[in-house]
Amino acid sequence: MGKIIAIANQKGGVGKTTTTVNLAASLGVLEKKVLLIDADPQANATSGLGIEVDEVELGTYQLLEHTRDASETIIQTSSPNVDLIPAHIDLVAIEIELVDKDDREYMLKKAIEELKNSYDYILVDCAPSLGLLTLNALTAADSVIIPIQCEYFALEGLGKLLNTIKSVQRIHNPDLDIEGMLLTMYDSRLRLSNQVVEEVKKHFADMVFDTIIQRNVRLSEAPSYGESIIKYDASSKGASNYLNMANELLKKNREKV
Repeated sequence: MGKIIAIANQKGGVGKTTTTVNLAASLGVLEKKVLLIDADPQANATSGLGIEVDEVELGTYQLLEHTRDASETIIQTSSPNVDLIPAHIDLVAIEIELVDKDDREYMLKKAIEELKNSYDYILVDCAPSLGLLTLNALTAADSVIIPIQCEYFALEGLGKLLNTIKSVQRIHNPDLDIEGMLLTMYDSRLRLSNQVVEEVKKHFADMVFDTIIQRNVRLSEAPSYGESIIKYDASSKGASNYLNMANELLKKNREKV
């Protein structure tokens, strides 16, 4: 039975998509079967895996509308063992369209139920908001990874996200776990980066992944080539960070079994 992990933080620019794409690629290289669901209307995870967004005909929109079976929306990517349910700009409309539907928070959960046995991990790249799309992802997920950038406003808004997670646990998904917090965009030369790491570890201790994702030029370049860091430059610091993160995730889940 596959594990569904949402990658969420309502702040933009914290490394959600970078993490989703590169964690998926790393798990794929480690011979796990992965499905990435792009639940962000900006569709950056879709283009980051080399898919032309304008050419997407079926994807997350149809999945949430329940107009197509989940299996019809899946496409293969060039990353080994990684499949994708792509996004398109029309996903922007979904929140308005679902607003008066019954069980609107459960649309994703119901749609991907049939896929859980086909994958080891299903990763959901969430939009930078706490709207209905993110709520659907958290309701469908077994756990959530929260990327936190090592910058000045790192902890701002985190309380709001944790309250949302608590409310989802209370109302929609009592089994939702926090998989962990992932520190991203770390620059060892900056005192601020080190202060943020200390602060987050002090407040959240065991909830923080040991792996820290460092600032890395190759990591920033990879999406413009439609490639994961593993494919773009496997010898880079960014690739090594995400492979470590994938190994840490696998180890953590072996221990939980």
